[in-house]
Amino acid sequence: MAIYVSLSSLSISSHPHIHCFPLKSTPNFTNLKFPPLIGNPRINVSVCKASASSSSSTVAFRNLDADDFRHPLDRQNTLILRAIPGLDEIGKLILGSIAEQVMFLENIGTSLLVSTNQLPELHQLMLEAAEILNVESPDLYVRQSPVPNAYTLAISGKRPFVVIHTSLIELLSRKELQAVMAHELGHLKCDHGLWLTYANILALGAYTIPGKFMNLYLIRLGGLIASSIENQLSRWIRAAELTCDRAALLVAQDPKIVMSVLMKLSGGCASLADQLNVDAFLEQARSYDKASSSPMGWYIRNAQTRQLSHPLPVLRAREIDEWSRSQEYNSLMKRAMPMNTQPKA
Repeated sequence: MAIYVSLSSLSISSHPHIHCFPLKSTPNFTNLKFPPLIGNPRINVSVCKASASSSSSTVAFRNLDADDFRHPLDRQNTLILRAIPGLDEIGKLILGSIAEQVMFLENIGTSLLVSTNQLPELHQLMLEAAEILNVESPDLYVRQSPVPNAYTLAISGKRPFVVIHTSLIELLSRKELQAVMAHELGHLKCDHGLWLTYANILALGAYTIPGKFMNLYLIRLGGLIASSIENQLSRWIRAAELTCDRAALLVAQDPKIVMSVLMKLSGGCASLADQLNVDAFLEQARSYDKASSSPMGWYIRNAQTRQLSHPLPVLRAREIDEWSRSQEYNSLMKRAMPMNTQPKA
C-alpha cells in the first residue's frame, strides 16, 4: 500500500476504528485521554537526561525477522484480515496520490527534520534503534505539540519517517524515548502499513482529502467498511501494538524502560518523575486482571477494550513483563551480537 500512518501505541484513542487521534480541519492530534495511575513510591527515573549512547552491554540482531517477535494475536488477526475479500481493492480506491501528498506535505511542513547537525542526540538514538532491529533507519521529525505522541508515515517512492511530539520528548528519559522510536520501527519492520491504512481511511480521508467527489465516495463506502471490517481492524490494531511493544523491548533490553513509558503516558509528568514506581504500575496491572476475572468483570473489560484503538497501558505493561520472562525472548537475546562501534549513516 502506498501510504500509512502509525500512531504509536504508546498513545490511547477512544475511537474503535481509528489508529490516531480525532482530527480537526488539519491533522492535529488532540483529545488524548488517559486512565488514572495509582501508587507513587519513589524510584529514580530520569527525565531527558540519560546518555544517548548505547551501554557497553547493548546488543543488536543481525538476522532478525519480524516473525521472530510478532505477537500471536497479531499473527492470528492478520490472517483473518487477509481472508476478507476485496479489502486491498477498497483501500487502493480510496487512497490515491492526492491523499499521499496532503499527508506528506502537512507533516514535513510543520516539523523539524533531525540529522547529524540538527538535534544529533535524537538522530543517534534512532540510528542505534534501527541497527538493533536490523531495519533501515527512517527520517525523524520533531513536531511542536502539547499532546505526547509519535507516529510513522510511509509514502510510495519516499523515505518513511517518524514524527515525535515535543511534549513526549519532555516527558521521557532518553532510553524511554528510544523505546518509543523502536516501537515505531516495529511497525516498519513488520510491514504493518497496509492494515493501518485501512484503519485510518474513515478518520483521515474525509478531513484531509480535498474534493467533493472524494468526500461523498468516502461517506458512501465508509458505511460498508465500518459494518464489515471495523471490529476486526480494531482487534488487529490492538494486537499489532503488542508486537511493536516487543520491538521496543528488544531495543531497550530492559522491560522496566518500556513499562515506564506506558506508566508515564498513563499519568506521569516531568515534575513527578522521581516519584513514579514501575513495580507499582505492574502491580496495578495484576489488580486489573484480578478485578476483571469475574463474569461481570470480563464483560466490562471487553466492552472497555472495544472502545479503544490501543490495548490498555496496564495490560501492555503486563504483556511486556511476561514476554521478558519467556523462553522466546531469552532465545532471541542469545542470538544477539554486540553492536557496531560505528553507527550506520
